[in-house]
Amino acid sequence: MKASDTWSADELLTRARAGESSAFAALVRRYQRAVYSIALRMLNDRHRAEDLAQEVFLQLHRALDGIESDTHLAFWLRKVAMNRAIDRMRQESRHGAEPLTEAEAAVDETAEDDPLLKRRIEELLAQLPPAARAVVVLRYQEDLDPLDIASTLDMPINTVKSHLKRSLTQLRARVQGTAIVEDIR
Repeated sequence: MKASDTWSADELLTRARAGESSAFAALVRRYQRAVYSIALRMLNDRHRAEDLAQEVFLQLHRALDGIESDTHLAFWLRKVAMNRAIDRMRQESRHGAEPLTEAEAAVDETAEDDPLLKRRIEELLAQLPPAARAVVVLRYQEDLDPLDIASTLDMPINTVKSHLKRSLTQLRARVQGTAIVEDIR
């Protein structure tokens, strides 16, 4: 066990700010799963999610002096990961790229869900526009309340609520096999 594994998150942050590479590496280990998970849910591609997570941690390295606490760090990582994923999705849609579906879904070892239903929901989630997908992922994967989502995405609270309502209505209808006439974009 490394000494850096026993340090508190705030101590890791202080040491990383001071230039201690082992402390920064420990911060990456501590948060890499959460950042990767957000990227994977947004991009639906393991390799693109890995690239995005790496970009987020490179940006963190440059921005360490502005991070005030462990709570701020978690918020900052979530926000940067979401914004970078949305930017990447928008850029790809301008260039005509279709989102790839992940052949090998990252499955939670503790989940005892129906894998076919889970895959179908992931496919339906991938069809949502970037901002709507970000709101749904933050609400149901990261378990953030609408105020925290609004803060994370720099979005008005009513827009967050609208995205949630319309996205859930659309997802439910598609799961049940009915079409929604209204486009949520």
